[in-house]
Amino acid sequence: MSRSTALVTGANKGIGLEIARQLGQRDFAVWLGCRDPARGEAAAAELRQQGIEAHCLVLDVGDANSVRSAAAYLQGQTDALDALVNNAGMNFGRPPPPSQEPVEQMRAIFDVNVLGAVRVTQAFLPLLRKSGRARIVMMSSGLGSIGSTLDMTSENWNIGSAGYCASKAALNMITVKFAKELAAEGIKVNAADPGLTATDLNGHMGHRTPADAAPIAVRLATLDGLGPTGGFFLNENADVRPPRHPW
Repeated sequence: MSRSTALVTGANKGIGLEIARQLGQRDFAVWLGCRDPARGEAAAAELRQQGIEAHCLVLDVGDANSVRSAAAYLQGQTDALDALVNNAGMNFGRPPPPSQEPVEQMRAIFDVNVLGAVRVTQAFLPLLRKSGRARIVMMSSGLGSIGSTLDMTSENWNIGSAGYCASKAALNMITVKFAKELAAEGIKVNAADPGLTATDLNGHMGHRTPADAAPIAVRLATLDGLGPTGGFFLNENADVRPPRHPW
């Protein structure tokens, strides 16, 4: 039986690298999608030193040509793709109130966090369809919850970041749309909330480490045939429960 193959975007550091590590520990051959080839190769080398089959794939989710080139390259390297984790994301740090947040920054956030996931998923679908058991994971956030944002008792009540939060709400909808389209083909698509994790993206705020945050994405990337699709799952002990929609 051939080894399963996974692609993780934004995987040269943080949660993405840890997801790749944990998938590799489950005997996946992992491809690390990275914008910077030097950093990507260094991350892949780190995993190879741990006995994991790891490769760098130059991939900028915000660049359509880069995505197409990466998909064409991977098609020449593997017969199928069993798991895709759309982890790459961006933010501009703590922004001003929405009335003052630059539209240009919001557009850039959406282009990576939402449209980047769409570009990658569309481009790699031919390989995913060849798997017969493919799983797609969208790395979302509880910050995309409209209900939680309106709840004065929620930790989201005082959070700004309108562009980032809106991008995660949009990604949740994209998750459901892909899940509905691909269900008949046996491809499961779910959104994962890693919880507040200390990474470069948020200035290293949060009590979780990338090692704490990765298991829910790994769990969703390795679901069996009875697993859910179209759900949103919080990283609570990495248990996959009936879909909890954040809206």
